[in-house]
Amino acid sequence: MNVSPHINVAIRAARAAGREAMMFFKRRHELNIETKQKNDFVTQADTTVEKEILYQLHKAYPQYGILAEESRHETSSTGWRWIVDPIDGTTNFIHGLPHFAISIALANDHELHAAVIFNPATDELFTAERGRGAFLNGQRLRTTQNHRLDQCLLATGLPVNHPERLHRQLQTIEALVLGSRGIRRLGSAALDLAFVAAGRYDGFWEPALQPWDIAAGILLVTEAGGLVTDFAGNKNILDSGNILAASPQIHRIMLATIQPAWS
Repeated sequence: MNVSPHINVAIRAARAAGREAMMFFKRRHELNIETKQKNDFVTQADTTVEKEILYQLHKAYPQYGILAEESRHETSSTGWRWIVDPIDGTTNFIHGLPHFAISIALANDHELHAAVIFNPATDELFTAERGRGAFLNGQRLRTTQNHRLDQCLLATGLPVNHPERLHRQLQTIEALVLGSRGIRRLGSAALDLAFVAAGRYDGFWEPALQPWDIAAGILLVTEAGGLVTDFAGNKNILDSGNILAASPQIHRIMLATIQPAWS
């Protein structure tokens, strides 16, 4: 698999950060945990891992901007910007669940060009480049080909810090759980999207997410043949924070099911 310098740099950053993350994961009981808001935590693992990522990215491309969850929001006159989540799934990390990921995306203005999602606990490395496909450890990915919702396994999350959105989300969950094979809530939007790209899930939706949660995953799903929109069927996902990702056939069914609660 031939990859661009951008992807090579992002992979190098993710793997270096993954080594840092696993050192903290093995001694997670020593972590100091700060609460940003309800069920939203930050530890020294997050900040140390983010520093390692930004060091690697800045060393290779000092002229690029940065949007990182824990520290820096910098624009660039070049139009290029890295979008970074050092540990997506911090709650899982804190509790010893090996389901978390380093997420790195590269955008030029509003167009995503490269993506890396890495779970260092499982050594699964998801990568994508615009127009060049999506891969897991070098193997090409495709979304599922199911046409019926009752054959589908879906994934979602809960916006616990947004009571009105939570109420709408619970309505949506009720509608989709009755029509599907099941719904999973595993606590990492980055990995949920990577799993849609890999065909492990048939679809994923969640409201009120941040750009660093979903930027890399959007490109992965798109390059794996999936469709990604907001809940109105539009493409301004990073602005709205509401995301629906699935194969084109299942996306149409899920969108029709979701929209009554969100219109």
